[in-house]
Amino acid sequence: MGDLRAADGTRLALHDFGGAGPPVLLLPGLCGYAGEWSATVAWLTGTHHVYALDPRGHGDSERRPADVSRDAHVGDTVAALSVIGPAVVVGQSLGGHTALLTAARLPYLVTRLVLVEAGPEGPDDNTAAGIDNWLSGWPVPFPDQTAAAEFLGGGLVGPAWAGGLRQQADGWYPAFDRDIMVATIAAATGPQWDEFERIICPILVVRGERGFVSVGEYARMLQQPTVTGVEVPGAGHDVHLDSPDPWRAALTEFLAEPV
Repeated sequence: MGDLRAADGTRLALHDFGGAGPPVLLLPGLCGYAGEWSATVAWLTGTHHVYALDPRGHGDSERRPADVSRDAHVGDTVAALSVIGPAVVVGQSLGGHTALLTAARLPYLVTRLVLVEAGPEGPDDNTAAGIDNWLSGWPVPFPDQTAAAEFLGGGLVGPAWAGGLRQQADGWYPAFDRDIMVATIAAATGPQWDEFERIICPILVVRGERGFVSVGEYARMLQQPTVTGVEVPGAGHDVHLDSPDPWRAALTEFLAEPV
């Protein structure tokens, strides 16, 4: 892991997982962290040099940044790509929204774009309150990571989320602050279709059948000629975790296609 500084001085954690081949930058969603991509990293490093960024306010990056705007998150991605060079950018949920805006504004930095349960609509005006309510229901501190995984979900989802917790004297806590997460999602509301339609690189959109991206939003994204769409039956919002085999197949096929 290496530290870098955003344009506003915010400290960011960029994780270098190694691998041979073209660079890929992974961006987790809200409340996520770089390590949630570990299952993907295990096979993706066979064909690509893989990096992951902890967004500001998340994981090993600065926990309480002064600015949580969309522009700040795009700037963080640009800071990472200034180290990595032009790359495939893969983002899930809010990380996908950041990746989308980066590809639209700085097309020379994004060679391919992968949106996992993410799209131009972004969160609506009620999402921030919903996130606040959801996080307030976490029984923090968790006594251990096993209990946290059971609470946070089955399969690979719960353990991946639990892996991002930090141990303190009285138990395990999230590596983020609730108010920062709420402010971050509140800053992302409002559709970005104009920016999405300016993207010139190939785009893979992965939708979970039980996820948050609506059928209508997904269908509209597929109207763009550069978009390849994959809908994963039965998958939820964390497609890369709860449906790892279809996710691997979709990403592998997309990355193998000629530009």
